[in-house]
Amino acid sequence: MAKRKRDSLPRINPFDWTKVRSEEVTYESGATIFTQGDPATTIIYIDKGSVRLSVVSHAGKEAVIALLDSGDFFGEGCLAGQSIRRATATAMSECSVMRIRRQEITRKLHADKSFADSFMSHILKRNIRMEEDLIDQLFNSTEKRLARALLLLAQYGKSDGTRRALPKVSQEILAEMVGTTRPRVNFFMNKFRKLGFIEYDASSVKINNSLLGVVLAD
Repeated sequence: MAKRKRDSLPRINPFDWTKVRSEEVTYESGATIFTQGDPATTIIYIDKGSVRLSVVSHAGKEAVIALLDSGDFFGEGCLAGQSIRRATATAMSECSVMRIRRQEITRKLHADKSFADSFMSHILKRNIRMEEDLIDQLFNSTEKRLARALLLLAQYGKSDGTRRALPKVSQEILAEMVGTTRPRVNFFMNKFRKLGFIEYDASSVKINNSLLGVVLAD
């Protein structure tokens, strides 16, 4: 269920949102933010929570293409002429997002160089991440792909601690991200736990820095 606040003014760093007209919307965990094929008229900024992007092929096969967290944009394809959504966005937790219409973002990009620079930096980082994901899928083993996915989900490098809590994500979703089966994910999760790379129970998963060794190993 989405709850809306019309014409709110987001106050989010590192972007200067002053005078950017937006619509603040909150979603319960599991709610659909938009569906593949919907009209693409807004860019969405995650103020709080996490979001899953997934696509469905013509044959009905679903794949998770990204898990996003607070501070991330998505839906920016509308700036490049996309008229419909290419993926489905689902709230993975209770989320608060800002919906900004394409025309408003375009105006802000032309009027505010600092905002434009920050937005461009975000787009470039997303492109680099997508290239890294493709290389990972093409050349790395399932074990390395899973280790990298866990580190990315735990936002490795963004915290001073050696253990990082993972957003709640099922092994089925991890399998879709990595491109394997749930039993294989379960096998490697148990292996990582026995080696001390991760700690998990029914309610939470914590990632240790030592898991990076799996990704770096030859």
